Amino acid sequence: MAELLTDDQVTAALSALPDWTAQDAALVRTAELPSFARAIQVVNRVAEIAENDDHHPDIDIRWRTLVFRCSTHSSGGITALDVSLAGEIDGVLDALG
Repeated sequence: MAELLTDDQVTAALSALPDWTAQDAALVRTAELPSFARAIQVVNRVAEIAENDDHHPDIDIRWRTLVFRCSTHSSGGITALDVSLAGEIDGVLDALG
């Protein structure tokens, strides 16, 4: 099981993830894409990364708005896995958004 990050570690991680916030034991980012089709492209790419990493975010899809929630459920909160995945999601959004 992955080790939970302390509040200070989460705060430090968020300094490198400016579009993310810590909410309810998860890292959360909302992204608005130019179209529904582009939003689904982002979701599909994130799904590939998540499968490869064996670490999966919760994703809420509302037309062209995506909400990502990264939390290590088995650990009960935010771990280094979530910070890494959030960074990878940022990369996808930078490339496809």
